[in-house]
Amino acid sequence: MSKCPQIIQLSQHLNHVSDNQRFAGANQKELTNGAINTVMLVKKINPKIHFQFVISFGQCVEQIWGYRQLLAEVEELRKTTYDADNFRHEEKLYDLWAKLMPNEVLDGRITKQWQYIGFQGDDPKTDFRGMGLLGLENLLAFATEYREAASHVLSHSHHPVYGYAFAIVGINLTKLAWTLLQQGDAKTYFYNTARNLPTIKLFHQFYSYLFYEFDRYWLECKPKDIMEFSSIKDSFESNVRNALQDPTAVFRINLSVDTI
Repeated sequence: MSKCPQIIQLSQHLNHVSDNQRFAGANQKELTNGAINTVMLVKKINPKIHFQFVISFGQCVEQIWGYRQLLAEVEELRKTTYDADNFRHEEKLYDLWAKLMPNEVLDGRITKQWQYIGFQGDDPKTDFRGMGLLGLENLLAFATEYREAASHVLSHSHHPVYGYAFAIVGINLTKLAWTLLQQGDAKTYFYNTARNLPTIKLFHQFYSYLFYEFDRYWLECKPKDIMEFSSIKDSFESNVRNALQDPTAVFRINLSVDTI
């Protein structure tokens, strides 16, 4: 909101750098120090008197433009279409199966087995349209970093009464996590959790928490059938947004599962 030309220029430069995902490494340190020095010069702040300013403002710069950079990184993944001819994409998909179903071998690339982990048809690639590669990255991170929790949730998805499509629900929750990030509601979580720059790993952790908690909430609601998904998801989203309004909010998957 500053009207000072130097501050405006500084802000615009930091925006450009973070939007292009170059706020990292040695560049990050140089930019942060440059921002501190610019503000101290313009505002006539004496670092010998206000020594805490250098530390506190530096952390603010890292958090604010780190969050903006994370937005750009997440958006790039969301816009990346799943490509069955891309070896890395296919490798991630097979890895997802291996993490969730370690004791069952796939019959082939296109098979009804995918429906067991919650994809709609025989070929999972069609389900990634809405959230692109981000949907797969989120599912794989949940299954990798929180393997026991993911297995726990997958077993619930096969409940004879309250079952649901694990992967499809997961992709819907990717959209929720992305929306909360885009709209800024998630800043509370990232600012309270990240020691320095918010990273994509932290976004995956945020997503994993949402998936784990949604599963718990879904079972608590005891839905009559899957047709209640939209209303329950909306109610869950409202609860999450309310929780994020708490300035001390830090989400974490249940410790008893998280540490297995």
